Amino acid sequence: MSQDIVVTAAMLAIGDELLSGRTKDKNIGHLADLLTLSGIDLKEVRIVADDEDAIVEALNALRGKYDYVFTSGGIGPTHDDITADAISKAFGLPCEYDEAAMTLLAEMYRRREMEFTEARQRMARMPRGAVHIANPVSTAPGFIIGNVYVMAGVPQVFQAMVDNVLPTLRTGTPVLSLAIACPYGEGEIGTPLTAIQKAHPETSIGSYPRYIGQKFSTEIVVRGRSQAVIDAAGAEVREMIDAIGRRKDIAENHSAEA
Repeated sequence: MSQDIVVTAAMLAIGDELLSGRTKDKNIGHLADLLTLSGIDLKEVRIVADDEDAIVEALNALRGKYDYVFTSGGIGPTHDDITADAISKAFGLPCEYDEAAMTLLAEMYRRREMEFTEARQRMARMPRGAVHIANPVSTAPGFIIGNVYVMAGVPQVFQAMVDNVLPTLRTGTPVLSLAIACPYGEGEIGTPLTAIQKAHPETSIGSYPRYIGQKFSTEIVVRGRSQAVIDAAGAEVREMIDAIGRRKDIAENHSAEA
């Protein structure tokens, strides 16, 4: 029997505008969807301000814990785009103007008949030895250093960079899932569902409450890397639902007879 391969990842979203609510993040969900499809488990997401020490602290914690770390935001031309500096500091490397990136940007601005200003040149800065992540949308590259993938915060650019990165990543055994509709609220299923989870440790069982009209219900999702273990846990979940229904029928009948 083959052993499951688990590959883990974290995301670090950078920007004061995310924490203030001025910008609504669209990158976390997009990355989570694509990593799940690729068999990579997104285990943690952090959002930090445009603060060098905070970025360094978070990055060093994440890159030592997970196989991959993906960052978004803070590699633009303005004074508060400090991600390249912070990543360099975290790795103990100088942050330099990358020659190839300078050439890419200079040619792009020349074609557009725009000045390649000092501010725009900042987008060519990255840790010494970093490898480019191609940016087919606006040219300015992201970069890879160690197990860290540094990408833009603008959703269209971020998504294009992720598309370029994904084929290069080591992937694991995909997580499968089974969704089961349950007509009862979490208060009724909590205890038996806990017992089912303990009996099936190779699965992860989540419950997601819904409230429609005057009635609570729950969607139960069983996740795992083997269809057999998912089916076994799913069968017990369905039996739990049936058992609750039978008890309710008995209680209602007794009430009617009384």
